[in-house]
Amino acid sequence: MIQITQSIALDETELHETFIRASGPGGQNVNKVATAVQLRFDARHSPSLPDDVRARLIRLAGKRVNAEGVLLIEAARFRTQEQNRADARARLIALIQQAARPPKPRRKTKPSRAAKERRLAGKKQRGGVKALRGRVSRDE
Repeated sequence: MIQITQSIALDETELHETFIRASGPGGQNVNKVATAVQLRFDARHSPSLPDDVRARLIRLAGKRVNAEGVLLIEAARFRTQEQNRADARARLIALIQQAARPPKPRRKTKPSRAAKERRLAGKKQRGGVKALRGRVSRDE
């Protein structure tokens, strides 16, 4: 079990890891060894996630979630398979922890009367400056 928060824990069987060759520079090693990790987590059908966390996770993940609701995380930052595995899992845990925090409710606010008056005074002053840029008389 992977502990995410006090109330959320993922079962190891919900994660599917495949190892692929990393792109980019790396010499001969990069062509022989599959060190990059693709971590797949079925967020839509996971029994471990509450419904509200699931919805926020899918929204937070954005393009990393496909049409079936599977979250894909690719990790190729390190040169070893184990480090990339740990990195992918850490990124998944961080994403789920972020989704587990409920958003703060928005409170409606109004600008104060003084703020409105300052805004209007600034607009009036700016309009006055622009009005002075009028036509130049022939005398000048």
